[in-house]
Amino acid sequence: MRATSRLNKASRAPSEPAGASYAAWVRFRYSRWDGTQDPLGPDVSAGDVLEAMSEELLAGQSADRSLAQLLRRGIRGRFSGLDALRSRLRAARRREQERLNLDGPLQEIQERLAEILETERRTLSFMAEDEARSKEQFLDMLPADPAGQIRELKDYRFADREAQRKFDELMEWLKEQILGSYFRGMAEGMRNLSPEQLGRVKDMLAELNRMIEARDRGEDTQADFESFMQRFGDFFPDNPRTLGELLEGMARRMAALTRLLASLSPEQRAELEGLAREVLQDMDLAFEVDRLASSLMDRFPDMPWGDPALSGGEEAMPMQATVDALERMSDFEDLDRSMRADYAGASLEDIDEERLRRTLGEDAVRDLRRLREVERALEKAGLVERDRGRMRVTPKGARRLGERVLVRLFEQLRRDREGSHDARQAGGVAEPTGATRPWRFGDSGQIAVQKTVFNAVVRDGPSRRPRLSQEDFELVEAETRTEAATAVLLDLSFSMPLRGHFVPAKKMALALHALIEGRYPHDKLYLVGFSDYARRIRPEDLAGTGWERVYGTNMQHAFILAGRLLADHPRATKQVIMVTDGEPTAHLEGEEVFFSWPPVPETIRRTLQEAMRLARAGVTLNVFMLEETPGLARFMERLARLTSGRVFQTAGEGLGEFVIRDYVSRRGG
Repeated sequence: MRATSRLNKASRAPSEPAGASYAAWVRFRYSRWDGTQDPLGPDVSAGDVLEAMSEELLAGQSADRSLAQLLRRGIRGRFSGLDALRSRLRAARRREQERLNLDGPLQEIQERLAEILETERRTLSFMAEDEARSKEQFLDMLPADPAGQIRELKDYRFADREAQRKFDELMEWLKEQILGSYFRGMAEGMRNLSPEQLGRVKDMLAELNRMIEARDRGEDTQADFESFMQRFGDFFPDNPRTLGELLEGMARRMAALTRLLASLSPEQRAELEGLAREVLQDMDLAFEVDRLASSLMDRFPDMPWGDPALSGGEEAMPMQATVDALERMSDFEDLDRSMRADYAGASLEDIDEERLRRTLGEDAVRDLRRLREVERALEKAGLVERDRGRMRVTPKGARRLGERVLVRLFEQLRRDREGSHDARQAGGVAEPTGATRPWRFGDSGQIAVQKTVFNAVVRDGPSRRPRLSQEDFELVEAETRTEAATAVLLDLSFSMPLRGHFVPAKKMALALHALIEGRYPHDKLYLVGFSDYARRIRPEDLAGTGWERVYGTNMQHAFILAGRLLADHPRATKQVIMVTDGEPTAHLEGEEVFFSWPPVPETIRRTLQEAMRLARAGVTLNVFMLEETPGLARFMERLARLTSGRVFQTAGEGLGEFVIRDYVSRRGG
């Protein structure tokens, strides 16, 4: 369900004064989810999510790992991540632990029994009969443990009516507490524990045990379960839908009870176990409860059966409330484990929404659902896709990354884009063909003045001041051709990430790709990565390609590949943009790579030879040095002199702005 609010003066009732409060004006409309609403909310888009992953993606991390890190941290100011949810869980668990008093159940029972016995002894002290002395002797010989005292007092006739009433209330309360400790919520529907009600409980447990045995034999028990819920559904306010769901809930409850027992001293544990056994036997439920507990422990061995718990509270709590707290503690631990996701095959689907709702509330469930929708939103927007189980960024996603980088780094280009208008023929400079064509409404372009005037003269005859009409106008016919072809050569050697240049270089390439796609669609951009070898890469590869853990900076091979790619555009203005932080240390000898550090003269010679070949083919070389070592500076000085190219030294973070500005200015922008 989704709610939207509308503020409308007309929505006020006629009786409302003009100064009615804002709250009185708000109207809410609810509609069923139909798949068209934005699952991440109106303030978050799939593009925002991809941008939040961009630093990790451009640093060479896989899309799966980048997404996992995003899910952990969330997007600040938009939605919480798993780490924030875990922090809330830990705080809630700490508060629960500070309130929890594991000694409370026995302490309260002992205090109530002591008060009852004190009342009875006080009454007996004022009685002179021998029976009173006999009763006093009986009370003096009672066992020290509460279970033993209750066992002996069940058949005792109290002399004090108030003591008798309090003892009867204690027995009813104990039955509720024991039942509530074994079965969450069951005692709430049975405030009057009449023999008929207890008989229903016994029948319910017996039938449940029979269903478990039938299921263990491989029989289909769904029909039996549905019949069971029709008759005993009031015992289970959680309304489980299957037998497995019912048993899991009961197992969590009984496991919490075993944690309480395991957290007590041996003496306290023996006292509480004896008390529970005494009460269950009194209700004729002990046999069925023992059968059920044994079955649940076998069926759910991974639950925290008998795991001791820590506590720090001082205020005594009843047994049922203590087990409630321990069950919540188990919920905290299970949720934290599933959110930590440090096991094979971990998924957000492993996080139990109902447990999260019980522990942290509805807001936490909404955050979890948002996190679950993140990947689906990215896939639906076409920004990522799954290939053989692994996530990868699509071409559309790479273009979106570039657009976000462009917008974020170069605000002046964003303002320029906002002031532009759509054109029928985008990008490039139109080249006249020598012909003209009639103007049609909506056309833009250069007016063919001579042909336009000629048409008016032919229509009306010669005149010193010809009158032009709409049908006289003609435009210069032109064809748009690819105006520029660019090869960006990215150094992928290991030194780039070590010196912090790798991410800025990728951002530059993606921003240039986005600029050309958006403003100069007739231009051509090639991306080439090089380390020991050079290879062509796609824009989407920049969101996944890491650096090369190999030795060698083979500029020669990069120049060769760039020359081949740019040769396919004989009429275009061609340029190479090379980004590197080191001098050439490798070259090709046949199909093999020769590497040497420091570089040998042959590597320098072959690299400069390919660079000069590019220059002779009309390719402008623009080299961006991200470091300024003496050897690199000497090499670049020779390269610039021999090719008439341009060499720039710039910091990594300023690289993108420099390249974009230079490209736009060279295109006449």
